[in-house]
Formats: sequence, structure tokens, C-alpha cells
Amino acid sequence: MMDKLIFGRYIPGDSLIHRLDPRTKLLGAIWFIIIIFLANNWLSYVVLIAFVLTAVKLSEINPKFFINGVKPLIWLILFTVILQILFTSGQTIWFRFGPVVISQEGVLNGVFIFFRFVLIIFMSTILTLTTMPLSLTDAIEFLLRPFAAIKVPVHEIALMLSIALRFVPTLMDETEKIMNAQRARGIDFGEGNIYEQMKSIVPLLIPLFVSSFNRAEELATAMEARGYKGGEGRTKFRKLSWEGRDTTVMIAFAVLSGVLFVLRT
Repeated sequence: MMDKLIFGRYIPGDSLIHRLDPRTKLLGAIWFIIIIFLANNWLSYVVLIAFVLTAVKLSEINPKFFINGVKPLIWLILFTVILQILFTSGQTIWFRFGPVVISQEGVLNGVFIFFRFVLIIFMSTILTLTTMPLSLTDAIEFLLRPFAAIKVPVHEIALMLSIALRFVPTLMDETEKIMNAQRARGIDFGEGNIYEQMKSIVPLLIPLFVSSFNRAEELATAMEARGYKGGEGRTKFRKLSWEGRDTTVMIAFAVLSGVLFVLRT
């Protein structure tokens, strides 16, 4: 499972999505997460699915990467869906047992929540797979720039967010290596009752924390050796450039918002 986690990874390419300004992709992802809550019927979700699949096609990335992005969270998604189904009351009751009620409205809301989770993961995956970490840092810093007027360390915040995002796959790879080493010593992960499974995680957490601190110290040493002293007076090698295609994408999101608002019941 660990080797299939793709959140935070970047896949080089020359697709339309890759060539978009990182600010466009970041704003688009945030915008999509907001407007998806406007959808509350089948037709609106069909529109959202078509929009996301079009974005996946334009990214020219193998769809299996997006499916792998959902797999690590599938149990959390299903747990949320089951809670929605079991504890949502409605007019058309299908099954009732004490406080547990399964209604047509609850099942429908559960299905909608499932699609909502998957679509948000797909859109977030497009952002990370098609945007270099440094470009994402620049985009975050640009969007947070107004807060610099009240002495908020915008550059440092953007840098920390970018490093945290970039180190997600690195830490997952490190976790996989440690798990393989522990398996070679006879430890079985996922076997036995809950207590035994929790106990087997302890030999995994300690070396993972040690490795994380070592990597953080190495990164700090490397930044200090390169003369990093914060964002004050720094220039940028890559300049952000907003072009016509970025405006077109923003218009597409505005049109999508209008369509969802019209379709909302």
C-alpha cells in the first residue's frame, strides 16, 4: 500500500494541465472543493464527474495513479458512507432496527458523499501530480502575500507547507523500507487482534521518528550551507506567468459554478 501512495509526488509532463500557472491549479482545486457542496442531485454529480474526468484526460497521466490515490483512503470513505447510511433519517424507510435506520434518502446521501470524496481526491491529485513543489510554493506564497502587510511570515509558511507536502511520499517510502526490515525479523503487520496490531506498530514508529528527525536536520544543514536566510531580499529563478489558458480555466470553473447553482434542488 505504501508504494502506491502518490499524494505529494510530481510526474513530469507537457500536457495542458502541466503548462498551467500553478496559481491557476491551486485556485482551481480550492474553488472545486468549495463548489462541490452545491451538488445535491444526480445530474449535478454527473456534471462534476464529467468535469473531473476531462481534467484527468487533459493531464495525460495514467488513470491508475488517480485510483491509487483513492486506495489509501478507501476505508475512511466507506466508514463515512456507512455512518451516513445508518444514521440519516428520511421519509422512505427501507430498514429500521433501534436507532439504526436505513432510508432511501440516507443511501442516496451516502452515495453522494462517496462521489464527493473521490472527486476531491482526484482534483487534489491532479494538482500535486502536475505541479512541481517549488512552483506550488510560489503559488501559495503569492496567494498569502496580502497577509504580509500584518507581519505574517508568508514565505516561511509557504516553504513549510511545500516541504511537508514533498516529504509525504518520502516518509511513506521510508515507512515501507522499515516495514520490510521488520517483516524480515518475523513481525507480522495486520495479523492478530487490535491489541496485537497496535503492538506491532511500535517497532515501526520509533525508527520512523528517528529517520524523520535525521532528514529534517540534513535539510536544515543543506539550506544553511546554501545561505538561506528567509524570504527577505530573495529573487526567483522561475517567474510565474498568467496566460490566456489560465483565464480560460478560471472561466470554466465559473461556468461550472453557475451550472451547479442552476441544477441545485
